[in-house]
This record gives sequence, structure tokens and C-alpha cells, in this order.
Amino acid sequence: MNFEVEQMSLSHDEPMTEPSPSVDPKAPLLGEIGSLQTRLARTQAEIRAAQAVRYEVFYREMGGRPSEGIHQTERDQDAFDPFCDHLLVIDAVRDDAEVVGTYRMMRKAQAERAGGFYSQLEYNLAPLLELNQGANLLELGRSCVLSNYRNKRTMELLWHGTWSHAVANRIDIMFGCASFEGTDPTEFADSLSWLADNAVLDCAEDCPAIVPNPVKLCEIASTMKAPKGVRQAMAKMPPLIKGYLRLGAKVATHAVIDEQFGTIDLLVVLKVAQINPRYLAHFGVDASRFTV
Repeated sequence: MNFEVEQMSLSHDEPMTEPSPSVDPKAPLLGEIGSLQTRLARTQAEIRAAQAVRYEVFYREMGGRPSEGIHQTERDQDAFDPFCDHLLVIDAVRDDAEVVGTYRMMRKAQAERAGGFYSQLEYNLAPLLELNQGANLLELGRSCVLSNYRNKRTMELLWHGTWSHAVANRIDIMFGCASFEGTDPTEFADSLSWLADNAVLDCAEDCPAIVPNPVKLCEIASTMKAPKGVRQAMAKMPPLIKGYLRLGAKVATHAVIDEQFGTIDLLVVLKVAQINPRYLAHFGVDASRFTV
């Protein structure tokens, strides 16, 4: 895979124009709860607004280490952004509607144009890809919500928008890197040990880390004096990973320490056919729960 991708203008399936204001009020919605709306970005200005939210959360709040270019623009951006779909949650209660949450999504065809999936910077996806050659894949990443909007309604719209996108594109497998906030695995030993014992991918589909000195979940588990219960494991489990686990997701057996973002990354894989029926019923098999 070639990851030497140059920054370029947006290259979605259709050309994108830059309107004013930065949030397009005429864009079709995927869902709505009160003043909050979710939909895909359609303009460069909207994607820049999503990147600004990512910068606020990943660098200002979480203490990541931005490059000089990212620091100057105050936008979290990389070479994959032009090839991705960007899910937005927008607070439309005011005239100056703003992006308050975002999720980045990349389909297989988009990854082929980009030179690969973002996750392949940290993981060898070959076992998963080879055993699911006919599957429609969707990579998820860069999930974040501004702190004052971090509540059930916003998260439900993020999940609903993601599911709507998956249904529209007949996705079979969703995957991506989710993170623990911090770089010391011992702080999350209970959670990582529980994952090793209860939620790892089958050997044939497991995707090994390709970076030096990965964190082996089995080694974390072997240091524990006794198996940990669900309550202890979930105490420090990130909400996003909890959500994936409830849906029926599995994780790779390696975690990766990301010094730039100050996180421990974990590859998460969710097969649509194995999603817990309870959650399909909640959002609607056809993603109709919060449609307007």
C-alpha cells in the first residue's frame, strides 16, 4: 500500500463547492433530535469545521502534539481527509449553526484511491481483508464531540448517522482504531486484560500491529492475579469502545501507543451480520429511528 498521499482538493464521488455560510442549511439530513442534526459534509468549509472540532478535542483538550502545520491552521488534518466522507453533528438552534461532533468514514473504493486505509499505518489488515474479499468495508475514525455537547443525544446521532451511511452503502464490516486516553497500558490493565479474555478477533482474522513494540493484550492479561469482572473492566473502558462492544465488536490482539495523540489505539472490527439485534431494533434496520 502507498501512503505517500499528497494533500489535495476534496475528491469525493461528486465535486464539492465552497458556499457561504460554512454550514449548508439545505443539505439533506440523516437524523434529527431537537436542535441537533446529523448529515454528511458536502463542502470544503464544512470539512474544515469538522477538522477544527477535531483539533479542539485531540490537541487542546487531550494534549496531543500537533505538527507545525496543524498548529498554525488549528485544524486536525491529514492526507486521508480528501478521500473520506465526514459525518457531522450540527447544533442548528442558532442562526450561526455550528459543527459540534464528527466521525470520519472511508469506504473500500475510497481507500483504494487514497493508497490504503488509515488503520494500515498501524496494523496489517491482510488477514481481515483476505478472508472477506467480497465484503463491503467501512473504516471509521476521528470520532469526537465538543465537551459541552458530550451527551446521550449527540452520541445517538453519531451512531445513527454512521448506521445510516452503512445501510445506504450496504456495508458488511465496519472497523477502525478506537483509543484509550493515555500512553501507559498499566493504567488500563483491567480493561485490556478483559478484552484479551473476552473480545479478541478469531486467529484467522486477527490483524497484527506493524509498529515497533506493540502492546500485546495477552501479556497484560498474564500479569493479572485474577480475571477481572465486567464492572472493573468497564470502569476505564472508553465510551466509544464500550459502544462497539455492546454492538458485538471484536478487537485485535495488539494495541498501539500513539505518542502524537497521547493515546493507546486498538483496532476494532464490527461485522454487520453479528450486530446485537437489540441495537438494530433501536436505530431501525433501515436506519429510520431519527429520520425526519
